[in-house]
Amino acid sequence: MSSLAFLVTELQSLASESRRKHPEIREAAEKSLAILRSSPEQAIASLASDGAQSDDLLRPVFMGCATKNAKVVAISLGSLQRLIALKAVPKSAVPLIISTMSDAMSQGVDIQLRILQTLVSLITNFPSVHGDLLGEALLLCFKLQDSRIAVVSSTAAATLRQLVMFVFDKMVDEDRRSPTPADAVSEIALPNGSTASLGPYATDAYSVFEDLCLLANMERPHFLHLEYLHKTFALELIESVLTNYHELFRQHSELLLLLQHHLCPLLLKSLSEKAVFPLTLRCFRVVFLLLKKFSFELKTEAEVFFMLLIKIVSEDLESSTLDHAEARPPWMRVLAMEIMRGLCSDAELIRNIWDRYDARQSGAKVFTCLISALKRLVTEKPALLGVCAQMSGVGVHSHSAEGASGSSSASGYGLDVGGVAGIVATAASATVSGVVGMIGSGSGLSIQQSGMKLQCIDQLDKADSPPIPETYIYLLAVQCIVSLCEGFASFTGPLYTSIMVQRPRTAGESIIHAPPALDISLLPPDEPATIHLGIVRAMVEHGWPALLAALSFIISTNLSDELFVDVLTGYQAMANVAGMLSLTTPRDAFFTSLSKFAVPSRVVSSLESYIEPHTPRSSTLLTDNLGLTVPPVPPGLSERNLVCLKVLISSALFLAGSLGESWYSILEAVQNADYVLTLKGSQLPSSRRNSTVPGVAGTASRVPSGTGVPESAKVPSQPHRHPLLVDTDPESIQLAIQRLFEASKILEDSAFQDFVRALCRLSSEMVGMQSDTNEIVTGESDGSEDPGGLSPRVGLAHRRRVSGIHLPRTLRSGDFGIERLGVVAMLNIHRLIYHSPEIAWDPMTTHLLSIISLVSAPPAIRTQAARVLDECLVVIPRNLSPNQELQAKVQRRVLDVLAKQTIPPPADGIYNTSTNLELRRMGLETLHLILQASGHTLVVGWETIFEMLGSVCKPAVLSRADSIDSVSTVSLHDTNRPKPLPLGYNNERGHTTLVKIAFQSMKLVCDSVSTLSPEHLRLCIATLGQFGRQAETNVALTAAESLLWSVSDAIQAKRRDALIEPSYSELWMFLLLEMLGLCTDARPEIRVGAIQTLFRAMQLYGATLSLDTWNDCIWKITFPLLDSISVQTRCVPPDPTVPSMGETPEQAWDESKSLSLQWTGTIISEFLVSKIIRLQTFIDAWKVFVSHIKDTVLLDRRPLSLPALQCLEKAVDSLLAVGGDLQAQVTEAWEYVWQACSDIGTAIAQGGRLFLSLQRNATTVHRPFTQDSLVAFTKVIRTTRRVSWQQTHTEWPLERLTRLMEILKGVMTYSSSPDYRPDIDGLTPLQASILETAESIELTAPGVPSLVIRDLSEYVTLPFLAAFHPDQTDASVPGTPVTPVPASTRKQVTYIGLSKKAMPSLVELYLRFRDHSEIYEDGTLEAVLSAYSIPMKLKYDCPSPSKLGKDPPLWKTATTCFLRIVTECAGNVSRLGQAISDARVEAIWRRIIEGFRGGILADCSAAEMLSLEEQEAEENFDLALISSLEVDLVPHLGNPRVPDYLIVQLAKVLHKGSQLLQNSSMISSGLEDDDRITDSTHTSLDSYEHQISNIQNLGSTAVGSAVLRERFSFWCLDLLFLICSNVTSDHAESRRRVAALCLPSLLGRCQTAMVSYIADETLRGSLPFPRVREDELLHILRKLLKLKLWPGTFWAAFSDAPTKHSSVQPPVDPSLPASVLIPDIVRRSPVAHLYHFYTIMCELSSIPRQTPSAWILSPPPTPASSAHSRAPEDKGILSNPSVPNVSVIRGEVTVVDARSLAKACLKVLGTELGAI
Repeated sequence: MSSLAFLVTELQSLASESRRKHPEIREAAEKSLAILRSSPEQAIASLASDGAQSDDLLRPVFMGCATKNAKVVAISLGSLQRLIALKAVPKSAVPLIISTMSDAMSQGVDIQLRILQTLVSLITNFPSVHGDLLGEALLLCFKLQDSRIAVVSSTAAATLRQLVMFVFDKMVDEDRRSPTPADAVSEIALPNGSTASLGPYATDAYSVFEDLCLLANMERPHFLHLEYLHKTFALELIESVLTNYHELFRQHSELLLLLQHHLCPLLLKSLSEKAVFPLTLRCFRVVFLLLKKFSFELKTEAEVFFMLLIKIVSEDLESSTLDHAEARPPWMRVLAMEIMRGLCSDAELIRNIWDRYDARQSGAKVFTCLISALKRLVTEKPALLGVCAQMSGVGVHSHSAEGASGSSSASGYGLDVGGVAGIVATAASATVSGVVGMIGSGSGLSIQQSGMKLQCIDQLDKADSPPIPETYIYLLAVQCIVSLCEGFASFTGPLYTSIMVQRPRTAGESIIHAPPALDISLLPPDEPATIHLGIVRAMVEHGWPALLAALSFIISTNLSDELFVDVLTGYQAMANVAGMLSLTTPRDAFFTSLSKFAVPSRVVSSLESYIEPHTPRSSTLLTDNLGLTVPPVPPGLSERNLVCLKVLISSALFLAGSLGESWYSILEAVQNADYVLTLKGSQLPSSRRNSTVPGVAGTASRVPSGTGVPESAKVPSQPHRHPLLVDTDPESIQLAIQRLFEASKILEDSAFQDFVRALCRLSSEMVGMQSDTNEIVTGESDGSEDPGGLSPRVGLAHRRRVSGIHLPRTLRSGDFGIERLGVVAMLNIHRLIYHSPEIAWDPMTTHLLSIISLVSAPPAIRTQAARVLDECLVVIPRNLSPNQELQAKVQRRVLDVLAKQTIPPPADGIYNTSTNLELRRMGLETLHLILQASGHTLVVGWETIFEMLGSVCKPAVLSRADSIDSVSTVSLHDTNRPKPLPLGYNNERGHTTLVKIAFQSMKLVCDSVSTLSPEHLRLCIATLGQFGRQAETNVALTAAESLLWSVSDAIQAKRRDALIEPSYSELWMFLLLEMLGLCTDARPEIRVGAIQTLFRAMQLYGATLSLDTWNDCIWKITFPLLDSISVQTRCVPPDPTVPSMGETPEQAWDESKSLSLQWTGTIISEFLVSKIIRLQTFIDAWKVFVSHIKDTVLLDRRPLSLPALQCLEKAVDSLLAVGGDLQAQVTEAWEYVWQACSDIGTAIAQGGRLFLSLQRNATTVHRPFTQDSLVAFTKVIRTTRRVSWQQTHTEWPLERLTRLMEILKGVMTYSSSPDYRPDIDGLTPLQASILETAESIELTAPGVPSLVIRDLSEYVTLPFLAAFHPDQTDASVPGTPVTPVPASTRKQVTYIGLSKKAMPSLVELYLRFRDHSEIYEDGTLEAVLSAYSIPMKLKYDCPSPSKLGKDPPLWKTATTCFLRIVTECAGNVSRLGQAISDARVEAIWRRIIEGFRGGILADCSAAEMLSLEEQEAEENFDLALISSLEVDLVPHLGNPRVPDYLIVQLAKVLHKGSQLLQNSSMISSGLEDDDRITDSTHTSLDSYEHQISNIQNLGSTAVGSAVLRERFSFWCLDLLFLICSNVTSDHAESRRRVAALCLPSLLGRCQTAMVSYIADETLRGSLPFPRVREDELLHILRKLLKLKLWPGTFWAAFSDAPTKHSSVQPPVDPSLPASVLIPDIVRRSPVAHLYHFYTIMCELSSIPRQTPSAWILSPPPTPASSAHSRAPEDKGILSNPSVPNVSVIRGEVTVVDARSLAKACLKVLGTELGAI
């Protein structure tokens, strides 16, 4: 039914009931019914809107309530309730309704209950009921609540609660709606004196709550007109409001002001007054609400309440100082603790407390005081709580140890020792059982015995406090502490999980099973979670000492299993929270405490000294019978110890990702537990070992009282136990320990690293305790600290661990840490392979290596560490996947670790022990195995491999920098080492073994060299270089030649890739640098092999090298190599007088440099064009190169000069192929070479003395150049010239050519070579090279032909002027003995072959340049003629032209060449005319005349030794001179520019040459040495007259000696006649002049012969003349008879100017007297010579005795015929039948004599004079 139907029913009942007594009510009711029935909706609407019908509808209801009839009133209230439900009551009727109910309140219980119901309906359905109306309505309820009728009072109380809640609900609804209209807002006065504008419902709520507070405080209310209200009910209403509308209060400051100004003072006042249980209980409840809900808003008040509660909790200990009346009842402390427990269970509230108070500088330390109070509370009565015997282990009987342990434990935990002082003092004098009984007699704590079924704070119905157990408050304290711990964990744990574990992850990111600790600084700072995490962290950080002290005390008390688990859970929570929040110190403190409880130190120490009793089991001691002791059991761990160990392990597993260094203490405890559970147990009999399990586990079944009586003897065992309390047998614990290590697989990298580091540190501590000495030597450098703390530290040999383990200095077969480290490594193979090396490899291997390097550690442990390490290193590569990147990482890890095992620390004697060598050997063999199995897959780690390999062969003294960077070699510095091995090699047997093993690995590496990166190749090269320096020659040679060559090939193969070419070029340069270091090795074989490998590599790959690489090759390889070797080669050689056995070191160094120079030349010649010359530094490099060569030639021992110059020649020759774009470089290059050649030439010209620059301080040492080196030098010059010519196609300037010829001359005449070759039959190579160089000169430039011809002329003279015997002492080679050489067998440098070669060359050159006036003008021709004149003069005194062949004599060659030149030059001089100066013409003719003079007048006495045929042949050869004079010279001799004295000199030469007797009877006119003849005419005539006048005085009977060559003399005489005769018309002027100048000599010659004959004939009488004189006389007479002079010649010849008058004479002066005129005329005739000899002719014709006669042929030859054709005429056939070419020609043979010939001459004269 609907409400309207109920309303109709009610009205009908009202009409029916009032029908009799109250008809007006009936009528009103019927009327209302009529209205409702006619139009129900309209009627309801009219009521709601206060329409016209509203009064009619409400009238029956009010009228019924006004009656005193209970039934009618009840029906009326019911109808009113229906109307209110239909909301059909107008607002205007509400006050009337309330007034009506107030009037009816005095009626019965039913009416009162109906009023309460109506009030609830009215207030809840009509929002307009507020303000005073609401106050009146609530007042009705308060009045009814004060009713003595329980049902009414309780119903009214419930109604009040409902209505008060409704009031606040309206306020909430009002806040939720739109802003309140201004006209509805009312202003109220606030407690602080201010005002506030509130809406109607807010005003109602404020007023109601304010009145409640005032009524509770016994004050007059403002809103409710109520006089009194019970405090308890007021507090209950307040509690209800605060419980349900705390959020509303926090939103309205006016409500908070009510709490602050009314409620809080009320509560403080109530709690300060005498405690009444109901009131105090309710005050505590409201305080609890205020603290939980309004601690932020009521900060100060909450602080006061907190401190009040803490004070109440702490008052019991202070109660002894207070008056009994002032003391609070115990239940009040319990209530405070229950409130505190509720507050402690609110983790957020606790955090807020810290943030609002403790975190502030000025605030009270609420939280700190709270936990301090709790700690003090739980420790205030330790005897009441008892002691748990299990926590000290089992089997521990030492009284002293227990006492010491207990006292130290108490002090360590911060306990109040004073509380237990009496107990401990009593225990000190009691038996062991008595101590246990006294301390453990407390009841302990358990929920069953210490708890309450209903806590006091909830017992609202009690007027007094209920019974409270004595230990209840301690149980509450324990629960508070546990709640605090769990609150920390419950808040931190989920956040930690969500942030660290369940956070969103990127694709591929794995789940973190062991996350690290939170770093709050990395979280968003403004987020609430971050703020609260920071609060928790601060709370734990500041409160952990007190919490730890409380927990550590509680856990050691006699707790039930449930509480023990709770406390242990709190332990675990605190440890976990501290770990999650990165609080290392508190976390470690809780772990340390757990470790002590898990493995008591007394157990460990007792176990160490435990000795199994030998008493038979059947024996029984008195103490056993008395029950004072229990059967002895070995020390062990109790169940609770093992549970603590489980929790420790569990927490360690939970915090595994963040434990860091705390792993150390955990693993220490685990090690100790393992030691207790296994190590000592293994020494017991098997039966005892089996019995220990139930014994240890059985201790866990004892009752909490600690009496030692098994619980199973009292009550049945519990079927269900906490999981922590199960699986506590040793096997399960061992499995848990194993799981701890197995859990390392799930650790994150950083956590795993910490785990391993802690394990290593633990092992280090244990190993350090077993060290032989206190000095621990590690591989770290002095002063460095191990970052991980993994190295064994210095400590006492005997020491006690924190946990109590004591190890003597005895050896064990192994170490727990090392063993577990190996296990962890094998379990984490995946991590070792796939994770960063810092995570697993570094800590593990650092520790193992530190153990390996710990010389004081037992060898067995060092070997164990090495074995574990090597096993891991071998296993890891086998588990690699084919992923190349992964392979690279893992290989690097493996090799890096192996390197640290293999590579020793800095050299020290302590590391030369057999143990250390064995450890290194193990490492090297492991490396070899790895390379064998995986060498082809290695892509990284090569630097480590090379470091390992190089560690066994590093020189002991010198570093690589010393041997490579220095130009000097190691042997220069290493003067103290033995000669065979100057590099400082270690020849110890163990070290040699290491070298061999390492070199085998090195070979394997070189097999995989193609896979190496540039950096690794660099290390490979450096390592090979180190092997190349080893004492083992085979190793060194293999490294220097074979392996380095293979590496070079691999590098060059990589260089084909253009992208990586630069890096590999640089690497290849490094290879060359390493080879360079070996090139200066002290051993020749190593040195030579390295040099060959070095340059072969450059040669083979030079074409592919870049310019930068070539630049490095030049500057960093070639030049330093030459420098370094030069240091050795320029050392002062040893004493040559001391014989040497075999090759000396100096010679070996020379060979090395020679090889280097040869290769250098080859490299430059092959690559200069394509590479070297294109370098930017080419010119500088070229200068340095040439300087090297020059210094080598001048400063080094002479055997190096040849290779140096050959090297230079190759280099210069390569310049010929350079293209046109680089001509500037070529020019500068050969210019610098030429300058060097000039310097070398200067040194050679100085005799080969050492060329020293000003910068060098050295002793001048004579080092002669060899012929081969000089040849090479000339080749360098010749090649340089070819380069110059090819470049410019022009010859050098004259100045440079002059210098060139000077150098060549100096080289040619060098007189100190030790290896001269025969130079008679042919040219020496040097001479040939010099001539070739000279011939290469282009003779086109002015002055150049003259230069060359002039120097060749000098070469012609060398056999006669510069031949010498070499000085053998200068030729001594260093290191060889000097043997004296006999003079007869000594070599001679003759230059004969050179002269033979140069003579014809001069002719050719002259003929080539005969038309060039410069060769005449600059004296060149004179030099040539002078050169020829020397052998022509020496003639038979010239050296032999050949030693083995039959070459013509030098003088003949010279004569031939001389005549060829004279043949040409005579005419050329005339033709060139004024192009040649007169002085030069004179000089030329002078040299010509001198040549003829030398040839004609040469000493031929040596010819007597020849056969007649040879003599005749020699004489016939000389005829060429005469023929040349006749044909070539005479026609040009009369040139006007030829001085007279030269012509006269020629005549005198012929005059001299025509002499037939060496000692004449008369002094001949002779040849004047003066060049000029003065007064020649008058002298001749005077001589003639003198001779004629003194003819009788000139005679002599001396026979005289005939000349050797008679015919040659006649030829000279004939030529003299021919010159003076007029036989040809060509060159008439010249011939006339020559005739005029030569005629005096001819006449003198004839005169001398005829006059001497006449004079001698007178004296001799009938004594016959020598044949030659007779032939001479006849020949002269015949020639005079036939002689026809040029007209006027005789006159000109004897005039003052023969040349002037030779052609034209002055006319005859007829005026002269006849004596003068006639001679003048006759002297101009062609027969003037007969006139001149008229007197002599007369004398001859008048000789009385027979004159000489001879047969002659008729007709005779013409005068112009040759000397051969004239010979028969000139010499009588009969008198000289041996004359050649004489044959009978057609004609007659007649006889002539001197007389007849003289007469014939007179006839001719007469005919000329006209006398006949």
